[in-house]
Amino acid sequence: MAEVRDELKYTESDEWVRIEGDIAVIGITDYAQEQLSDIVAVECKEVGDRVKKGESVATVEAVKAASDIYAPLSGEIIETNENAVSSPELLNQSPYNEGWILKLRIENKNELSSLMDAEGYKKKHES
Repeated sequence: MAEVRDELKYTESDEWVRIEGDIAVIGITDYAQEQLSDIVAVECKEVGDRVKKGESVATVEAVKAASDIYAPLSGEIIETNENAVSSPELLNQSPYNEGWILKLRIENKNELSSLMDAEGYKKKHES
């Protein structure tokens, strides 16, 4: 079973979210990186872009396929992980630490209730 961390929130589309005050750090889950296999490129929207929940904010390219990364929350992109862009294998090696993709200033905290906790995410992948 892929690693699921209790302190994070999760989306149906396999993104994780770490809430740090009014900032959301976003990446793809261990499950998602396993499904994609060898990740060879990461492209993010620009810092300063405003995004709505559910909009594509990045694309992750793997040897097998490309996959859109969706904004789990609405907000403004305040930072992208340049290390992950220059070394996309970080998403495979360390999806929850060095392999984060971007940081978003949260616009609407009410949207947090739409995210799954670790238990809900584990159940989603058990069935």
